[in-house]
Amino acid sequence: MSDKPSYAVPSIAEINAIEPSGLTVASTFAGCGGSSLGYRMAGFRVLYANEFVAAARDTYEANKREWTHVDGRDVRDVTPESLCERAGVEIGQLDVLDGSPPCASFSTAGKRAAKWGTSSSYSDTEQRSDDLFFEFARIVEGVQPRVFVAENVSGLVKGVAKGYFKAIHRALAAAGYDVEARLISAEWLGVPQARQRVIFVGVRSDLGWSPAFPDPLPYRYSIRDALGGLDGGPATIGRGRRTLDPDAPAPTVQTHGNFDPETGYGIVQVTRRTGPGFVREGHDLDEPIGTIQASDPLHTRWEIDGSGPLVDPETGESIALGKAIGAEWDRTSVGASSDRYFQLVRSDADRPVGTVTASGGNIGLASVVHGTERRKFTLGELRRLCSFPDDFVLTGTYAQRWERLGRAVPPLMMRAIAETIRDRVLS
Repeated sequence: MSDKPSYAVPSIAEINAIEPSGLTVASTFAGCGGSSLGYRMAGFRVLYANEFVAAARDTYEANKREWTHVDGRDVRDVTPESLCERAGVEIGQLDVLDGSPPCASFSTAGKRAAKWGTSSSYSDTEQRSDDLFFEFARIVEGVQPRVFVAENVSGLVKGVAKGYFKAIHRALAAAGYDVEARLISAEWLGVPQARQRVIFVGVRSDLGWSPAFPDPLPYRYSIRDALGGLDGGPATIGRGRRTLDPDAPAPTVQTHGNFDPETGYGIVQVTRRTGPGFVREGHDLDEPIGTIQASDPLHTRWEIDGSGPLVDPETGESIALGKAIGAEWDRTSVGASSDRYFQLVRSDADRPVGTVTASGGNIGLASVVHGTERRKFTLGELRRLCSFPDDFVLTGTYAQRWERLGRAVPPLMMRAIAETIRDRVLS
């Protein structure tokens, strides 16, 4: 749409400068703070955040406001009384209780029912996750916030998990709330990512208000929209291979361009049309390129590939695709997903990116990847695609930092939800 505003996420400094409205929120299963950032953008004061995973808690601490108490206890050990004490509020006074219980047991990408009732690996810990929504309901019942918001994967309302969904809905309603749940996609709330989530909103029954949800925007942001102005991102994902003008000098070939993952050498990928197909030749940057023969320009086309980084600038770690996944990337069309690797999606720059999963930062695993370069996204690009500020501090390895973003509620998505609650429920 011509009237679509430019994609923008406020910086941490700009978020900190937002004057709090007086509305308060406490966050459980807070992760690295994606949902908290959304509330802060909407003018809420985040008083309390509970996060059990130490690596996620470190990231939350690095970006929080001074008035937020961060609690590292297992949520099973959190009592309503202790939560309110640390948040500095009385029972029944908190405006919003927020929570995103871990969702591996319900994810459509996992084993679903096979994990119910068992403990399994989660981030750097091991825990049972299919009962955590009921722990959230326990805290809601004890804290008695005016409103609660809870988020989970779309798999909660699909297939055999529907029974859990109904049981969770009953437990939340039994805590004394009018409850509604909707399946919402982040791409229609300003996030350049096709990420579906089930959002529960509950309003305490004695208040006489009704749950409310944000209206979808009339436009979506693409990867190209999101990465504009970011070093190493927008130009390369939009440009891909470039046809070279035979009458002009070739562009500079830089040593931080593509490299052969087996030899470690940088390569210039030159493509020459010969009849109906192409022949791709790799050339060592330390050696002269072979002789380029004069030929009919109608039948010969030279292209250069490899302008983007294959090392993440923040961590210095390689983000080049491995041999098997890279070969499948070659066979997969831009905008399509692999038939062989379920989660390998070669991103189309003119559409939102696919769902960013927590495991996508593992260099050996398939995930959403760059569309025109044989690599994962840099962390700078990933922040934009997950709607985090460019200056949001991440800690740990490349895979750990990716995991933090992949597990988080996109801040712009939560901002839209928080603003709706602020304006249509709590006003």
